[in-house]
Formats: sequence, structure tokens, C-alpha cells
Amino acid sequence: MPQVVVLVTAVAVVLGWRLMKREMSRVEARVAAANEAQRRRAATVRGGVPLERDPATGIYRPRQDA
Repeated sequence: MPQVVVLVTAVAVVLGWRLMKREMSRVEARVAAANEAQRRRAATVRGGVPLERDPATGIYRPRQDA
């Protein structure tokens, strides 16, 4: 009888681990998507102006054609 209890416990642990890993990957994907959306939104809020580097001074300024 103790073998059955150990077997059932082992199966429950394995299944629980698999469910937890699946949930962790689902949450990770949602967080990554939210971070990407926030990054795109922040670039738009700041103006999203393309910059170019002035070779003489090394300072980044907005492109003139933008």
C-alpha cells in the first residue's frame, strides 16, 4: 500500500510541475507582449523622431528630412 501512495504522490508532483511550467510560459508571453507594447507606446509619446549623428561633433540631432 505505501508504494501506491508514493506512486500517486509522484504522479501528482509531475503533473503539477508540468501545469506550473505551462502557466509560467503563458504569463511570460503576456508580460513580453505587454513590455513590447509599452516600449512602442513610449517611443510614440516621445515623438519617435529619428536621430542622426553629427560626424564633426558626435552629437545626435533630429534628421532634417523627418
